Amino acid sequence: MLRLGLFVAAARCLPARPRLGPLCLAGNRGSFARSWLPAGDRGALSRQVRAAAGGESLPVLKTPKVKAGSGAGAGGYWLFPRGTRDHAPAQAALRERLLSAVVSCFKRHGAAAIDTPVLELRETLVGKYGEGAKLIYELKDQGGELLALRYDLTVPFARYLAMNKITKMKRYHVAKVYRRDNPATTRGRYREFYQCDFDIAGQFDPMIPDAECLKIVHEILSDLQLGDFVIKVNDRRILNGVFDVCGVPESQFIPACCTIDKLDKIPWEEVRSEMVAEKGLSPEAADRIGEYVQLHGDIGIERIFSILEQRLQASGEKLRTTETQVLVATPQKHLLAARMKLISELWDAGIKAEMLYKKDPKLLKQLQYCEDTGIPLAAIVGEQELADGVVKLRDVATRKEVDIPREKLIDEIRRRLEP
Repeated sequence: MLRLGLFVAAARCLPARPRLGPLCLAGNRGSFARSWLPAGDRGALSRQVRAAAGGESLPVLKTPKVKAGSGAGAGGYWLFPRGTRDHAPAQAALRERLLSAVVSCFKRHGAAAIDTPVLELRETLVGKYGEGAKLIYELKDQGGELLALRYDLTVPFARYLAMNKITKMKRYHVAKVYRRDNPATTRGRYREFYQCDFDIAGQFDPMIPDAECLKIVHEILSDLQLGDFVIKVNDRRILNGVFDVCGVPESQFIPACCTIDKLDKIPWEEVRSEMVAEKGLSPEAADRIGEYVQLHGDIGIERIFSILEQRLQASGEKLRTTETQVLVATPQKHLLAARMKLISELWDAGIKAEMLYKKDPKLLKQLQYCEDTGIPLAAIVGEQELADGVVKLRDVATRKEVDIPREKLIDEIRRRLEP
């Protein structure tokens, strides 16, 4: 399996049962830019995100405390768990564009999407993660079933293949997972977070699916214009060879590997201390391992999102939270029916349109709404336009207006919206 902090790209060979062998990939910087941005929005944000690759610190996200009225928790404040967060519309839009960049690559390589329950039977998850099992969120007995929140998307996929007797599949899965860990929100590490998995399951000639997984990683990181990056492939067999060369007894290979996996959470000094004090490795063996194992940055999807968010806040730039293309407006009173008729025609034609929810809104307020929300076009229909059989189409950015025959309005809007 090829694993990147951002997503998982895996080629799985399935003999009698799924074999899940981890391979680790990491880039050198925690920043993404470009491909998820719509045409016209790429330049500024792309530059900001590339600048973020410099590694500046992220804002500390403390447990939110919001003053509330009746119905709030103790002390009159609304609280929610550490390691989780709400996403306002602008943040949700940013996240959607980030994930769409990854998903578009998965689709380009012919993967089908699946979804699995956020809940799994406890017995399905426990015993699959080594020391990570203690981070599983276990739930109380629910009607006779011992349940747990999914820890990752890999074990649920293996369960899905086994239950449905599937021996060959190329799939992707983007969903939230949960870990009962100490959150490090300054590094984009949460208890609830997204994973983006790509898997090729089946029996194939050696290394062909693995090569495609590497290509996918390269495509995404290149398309996002990270600058220089390093893809590190970590095969368990190679790691076992490193342990052997470093003088680690074979019986301690798995415990040592579990400890090294913590390098994306804690510094090498703490990892070394745990290997010596808790796992029983000699100090000499631990030091030799340290010469081989180095961490070159955590580029998990949550960290990337935190960097994007920080840069946007610093720039003061607005990010559109909707995809509305046209606002239907009227300049006089008593034209609600005309607005509703026109917007219905736009919706039926597949054009994303809005109108203000007032009977007689002022034209200035309608046009200001366009500017505030980034809607590019306004379709204005007044008494004169109705009499002439036209619609006044306004370019919000340039404020230029032109009368378009009603029957040609749809084609003109589509022409102007072409990238």
